[in-house]
Amino acid sequence: MSLLQGMKSAVNYKIGTKVAFALVISNMIGTGVFTSLGFQLADIKTTPGILLLWILGGVIAIGGAFSYAELGAYFGRSGGEYHYLTRIYHPLVGYLSGWVSLTVGFAAPVALAAMAMAAYLGGLMPISPPLLASVAIVGISMVHSITLRHSQRFQWWTTLMKVGLILAFILAGVIISPTGAGSIDWTIKWQGEMLTPAFAVALVYVTYAYSGWNAAAYIVDEIQSPAKSLPKALVGGTALVMVLYVLLHFVFLRHASVEALVGKVEIGQIVSQNLFGNTGGKLISISIAVFLISSISAMVWVGPRVSMIMAEDYAFWQFLENKNSAGIPVRAIWFQTIISLGLVWTGTFETVLIYCGFILQIFALLAVAGTFILRYQHVRLPYINPTHPWLPAIFILIGLWITFYLLMEHPRESLWGLTNLAAGFILYQFNKKQSK
Repeated sequence: MSLLQGMKSAVNYKIGTKVAFALVISNMIGTGVFTSLGFQLADIKTTPGILLLWILGGVIAIGGAFSYAELGAYFGRSGGEYHYLTRIYHPLVGYLSGWVSLTVGFAAPVALAAMAMAAYLGGLMPISPPLLASVAIVGISMVHSITLRHSQRFQWWTTLMKVGLILAFILAGVIISPTGAGSIDWTIKWQGEMLTPAFAVALVYVTYAYSGWNAAAYIVDEIQSPAKSLPKALVGGTALVMVLYVLLHFVFLRHASVEALVGKVEIGQIVSQNLFGNTGGKLISISIAVFLISSISAMVWVGPRVSMIMAEDYAFWQFLENKNSAGIPVRAIWFQTIISLGLVWTGTFETVLIYCGFILQIFALLAVAGTFILRYQHVRLPYINPTHPWLPAIFILIGLWITFYLLMEHPRESLWGLTNLAAGFILYQFNKKQSK
């Protein structure tokens, strides 16, 4: 094969369902599933109640995944909410969504995941956490700056390791008999817990752990036959994560008492020590670090595609449109990397993450609501969501509740989010005069 043919092959290369599926899983599984149970057990004491929380959270995420599969198949362009909201509502709405994604929407989670990874490995490596986090971000960004094949292989193998470690942990938790009192109890009445405010609050944390179900929708241009592949990747990946999350919590409850878990963040370490003895802490630290490498990789891959699509539409961001010979948006990747590194070294990413989470929740609601608008317009959809209108309606209602809760519980961060939108609005007015 000649050099020219090789370059054309690299540019035209697209990923299949398998890798898109892995991308969704990697985006979803992070530290959230290993840290939130202790807060849920403060008010929800029954095994069915806890497991139902995670099943319901999965159903909500699947509702969103079905809707995004429908939107991605119809619009057929990368960029996620930026492109959907531009086409359904108004370019301003799409621009504001893209602005949040471009500035902090992916950079902040990358920084948080990298710092969490550094914290888990801190006791095993004599490197300062910010430096270790920076090395991870830069190294992963370099992998994704070569070709789509490199991105695919790295994502596939790191996701495979992640799922393999979780399955091994679940299998050990099922086979090994508990050494002490566990929390499994099927006899206590649990129906009343579903009607309490505590159950609704706990569901907020569960939905955070499921975030990332829409990952593959941001790279539609890089997926083969998106009308077929995207629904399988989004819905299939989300469904698999739901099964893993429910099984993980069964293992957590089986191997630790409520008293040992309630109010604790280090759930994975507590259960690992009960399962594997003193080596359990080190095992879970290494495992979670591997999980987070995969998560960082997925966000480094996905985030810059939003920037790239915005650069194609607005002259102001044109400097991010540049691609290498293999069609990779290298400048967009390193633009996001620089922001992530800045957040790592200034330590501001947690506040940023809360406020951009508030805003991104609103844009996700608008996107799912857009599926109702498409039906009202009688457009011809290449993929039709079989759960419409029920799961999308549930997604919107619960999403509105979560948004209200965030506004009440984190008013300062929510105000910062609205301030960021105001900055985006001002920039949009300037951009309109320079649009391509």
